[in-house]
Amino acid sequence: MTSSNSVQHGLEPASAWVKRWAHLLPLNDNFNQNALADVLDLACGHGRHMQFLAGLGFKVLGVDRNAEALRTASQWGKTLQADIENAAWPLEGRSFKGVVVTNYLWRDLFPQILNSVAEGGVLIYETFSQGNQAFGKPSRPEFLLQSGELLQHCKGLQIVAFEEGFVPAPDRCIQRVVAIRVPSSLEPAALSRIVGYP
Repeated sequence: MTSSNSVQHGLEPASAWVKRWAHLLPLNDNFNQNALADVLDLACGHGRHMQFLAGLGFKVLGVDRNAEALRTASQWGKTLQADIENAAWPLEGRSFKGVVVTNYLWRDLFPQILNSVAEGGVLIYETFSQGNQAFGKPSRPEFLLQSGELLQHCKGLQIVAFEEGFVPAPDRCIQRVVAIRVPSSLEPAALSRIVGYP
């Protein structure tokens, strides 16, 4: 399930949430030289976040089921056409220093999404929540997060930021989270420096 206008998903500007937290994505040459990509943009649409992240220097892999949208997205990185809701997870065993998901919810995929975040990697997730029915689509319960649900799905990761509620222009109700898969060797003080806490 994508945004209310799935044909246009990925043509709008990059999410303010993704822009705000992209600085946490680890950008270094020794992360994994053999990686397919640094960052996974899941349900990428036409690639608005691929464009933004490629502009920051990341190798990006965009996954979507829409071949037409991927033709546009391919100018900013690698793409993979896959129906992730009705077929096997196409990235089994692969991990990324960043996973970005916006305007997409398919609850059965949360284990695969979380497993795609490498040690030291960051999950940036933003999608629609209960209350959005008042503003249009999506409005069906299966495509709207319950209050606090995104936090429950991210257990096992270190939550850096979480927001839930109404957002204007365009009017919508959302939940969004930023979470890190903290390396077991990382001291708490080091995590504070990474995320910018005093």
